[in-house]
Amino acid sequence: MREKILTFIEKNSRVDLKELAVILGVDEVTVAQELKHMEEEHVICGYHTLINWDKVGVEKVTAMIEVRVTPQREMGFDKVAERIYKYPEVNAVFLISGGFDLMVTLEGKTLREVSQFVTDKLSTLDSVLSTKTNFILKKYKDHGTIMAAAPKDERILITP
Repeated sequence: MREKILTFIEKNSRVDLKELAVILGVDEVTVAQELKHMEEEHVICGYHTLINWDKVGVEKVTAMIEVRVTPQREMGFDKVAERIYKYPEVNAVFLISGGFDLMVTLEGKTLREVSQFVTDKLSTLDSVLSTKTNFILKKYKDHGTIMAAAPKDERILITP
């Protein structure tokens, strides 16, 4: 049942408990208890709202920064990642494969603000060997949701 609950709320975290109970064929109390347990165990780590900031007119710059680091002795990449994710500007940190070790995502108001974070904070960490900053110019799909408007049908209607 856990996997079914998680699969469903991952797509729609605002689902009504009664509706979810009907879908799963169990009572509402069982669903509520299972959700509470998963929150306590940090299986469910939070609930988020996906916002298309371009529609609101709020200027935000999102960057994905690839970071090459020297792993800490006996702790691997975990200690370096922890130092990075503790910065409030940082949204996410991932251990990745390829030419870099970590992927860091963050948001700022301007390119300069993001660049200053990289040069003044991230690059100055003793374990960081190099960084590569990629700025997101447009989001087409995020968290499984299509962000771009559906293309308009520009064909001319011809009637007999």
